[in-house]
Amino acid sequence: MSRNSYRTLEEAMAVEAKLRRRQEKAQQEAEAAAGAVKGAARASAARAKQGGGNKAPRQGNVGSGEVRIIGGQWRRRRLPVATRPGLRPTPDRVRETLFNWLGQDLGGWRCIDAFAGTGALGLEAASRGAAEVWMVEQDAALTGQIQQLQQQLGANAVRVQRGDALAALKQAAPGHWHIVFLDPPFEAENLFQPALQAAAQAVALDGYVYLEAPSAWEGEALAALGLQAHRYLKAGNVHAHLLCRLPEAEPVV
Repeated sequence: MSRNSYRTLEEAMAVEAKLRRRQEKAQQEAEAAAGAVKGAARASAARAKQGGGNKAPRQGNVGSGEVRIIGGQWRRRRLPVATRPGLRPTPDRVRETLFNWLGQDLGGWRCIDAFAGTGALGLEAASRGAAEVWMVEQDAALTGQIQQLQQQLGANAVRVQRGDALAALKQAAPGHWHIVFLDPPFEAENLFQPALQAAAQAVALDGYVYLEAPSAWEGEALAALGLQAHRYLKAGNVHAHLLCRLPEAEPVV
């Protein structure tokens, strides 16, 4: 075999080896991509089976999720709740912070959970010993769900009412309530000011109003209602406010 023929054969073998490596690499990449797709599909199916976490379903759909009681006699109890567009159970982190602000023991407290939704705030208060928890929700299905959870827990201090939250707050005995929970739908911007105004009348002089909103309430906007900020937390899109009455202030009627 001549030197030139040997060089040609050597080059051919090198080219063949290079092509073989490329094919092997392409096959490995294809297998990895297929594995990633399968993994994503399994994760998606698992999320769907678990109710999709905290994400709301698409418009018109109603799924199932859960909320967890953070403290008190029902601590760590997981409660099944509906998920639907616009329904935002207060996140665990925010709820834990709120009840750290209020104190772990709410023994003897009188509470209103207006715009109750899943009932997470009112049931948390009941778990921590509140003497009276009045939960108001306009949606019939959500009201029924809260009633089921009340019976499941044996929450005798809880009263569930289907109705308009603003009307309930206006009918509440003035200065009677130790804490008023306000968590209106974020898209209903027209509800926040009248809800705060009604809550300022209902809450005791040494009580609190808890507000969740899509933006911060502060300064003059609160002072005009006889309220001031006591504590504040921003978590994601949620602005959590713990408010109290201004000293000697009379709420605006």
